[in-house]
Amino acid sequence: MIWVIGNKGMLGQEVCRQLEEKKFNWVGTDREVDITSIDALENFAESVETNAYFPSKISHKERKITWIINCSGYTNVEKAEEETELAEKLNEVGPRNIARISRKIGAKLIHISTDYVFGGAGTSPYSEDGHKNPLGVYGKTKLAGEVAIQKEMNTYYIVRTAWLYGFDGKNFVYTMTKLMNSHDQIKVVNDQRGTPTCASDLAEALLKLIEKNEGAKSLFGKHSAPSYGVYHFTNLGQTNWHEFACEIYKLGKKYGRITQDCQVNGCSTEEYGAKVERPAYSVLSKDKIIKELKIKIPEWQVSLEKFIKNERFNPL
Repeated sequence: MIWVIGNKGMLGQEVCRQLEEKKFNWVGTDREVDITSIDALENFAESVETNAYFPSKISHKERKITWIINCSGYTNVEKAEEETELAEKLNEVGPRNIARISRKIGAKLIHISTDYVFGGAGTSPYSEDGHKNPLGVYGKTKLAGEVAIQKEMNTYYIVRTAWLYGFDGKNFVYTMTKLMNSHDQIKVVNDQRGTPTCASDLAEALLKLIEKNEGAKSLFGKHSAPSYGVYHFTNLGQTNWHEFACEIYKLGKKYGRITQDCQVNGCSTEEYGAKVERPAYSVLSKDKIIKELKIKIPEWQVSLEKFIKNERFNPL
C-alpha cells in the first residue's frame, strides 16, 4: 500500500492518477489528516492497516503501508516571509512527523523538496551535495525539512525539483496562458535561470523509484535498488522565465490555447519589483537519478509541448 500525502495538490493528483493507471494499491490524504500532528498521522496509518479505513475487506498484506509519498508542503514563496510559523510547521515539523511515522510502521519515504535550498550564486548545475544557502523562509524551511527527515530515518528518497507545472492547480504555464489571452503585452523576468518541470514526468520518476526498489527484492539481488538519499529531478535543459514564457506563447498559438496577439517583454527582477529575493541560478544536475534509474528525461520544450496540446490542458 502506498500512502500519498498531499493528494489534492498539483503533483499529488498526478501521482495518484499514475498509481491508478499502474494498478497500485494506494490511499491519499490532504488537509483532513494534519501532518503537523503526529497523533493524526499515526491514527490514520492505524486505520489503514487495521482495515477500519476501507469500506470492504482487503488482505493484511495489501493494506500494509510500505511507502509514503509526501507531496504536501507550504509553497507560497512570498507569503512565507509573513507566515513564517505556518511555513515551518508544514515544511519542517510535518516532514519530521511523517518520517517518524514511516520509521514506526516500517515504510519507505519519498519526500519532495526544492531548488530553493540553494542560494542561486552558482553558474553550473547543482549536484545533490552542493553548497546550501537558501535565501528566504521558503527555502530555509524546506531545507530544515530535509534535515529533519535525514535525522529520523535512513530509508528515504528526497527528490528536489524546480519550476513545476501540471494539469491540476495554479502554475506558471496556466498563468501565462490566461495573461496572454487578456493582455496585449506582458513583462517577464529574464535574469533568473532554471529548468521547467512537468508534473507528469516527475510523478513517473517517483514511481520508478518504487518500482526499481521493489523489483530489486524480487530478482535475487541481480539488480540493486536505487541508493537511498537525495536526488534531483527536472526536465532537461535550462532557460529563464522570459524564454519559458515565449515558448508558452509560441506553443499556445500553435495549438489554439492562445487566441490573440501578445507581446512578451523581458525585464530584470529589480525592474519587475519582486517582493522576495529568488535564486538567480537554480539549474539542478540530473546525473545521479539518470544513472540510478537508467531513465531518459525529456527536454523541457518537448514536455511543455505535450502538456499544452494535451486534452487535459485547462487554465483555471
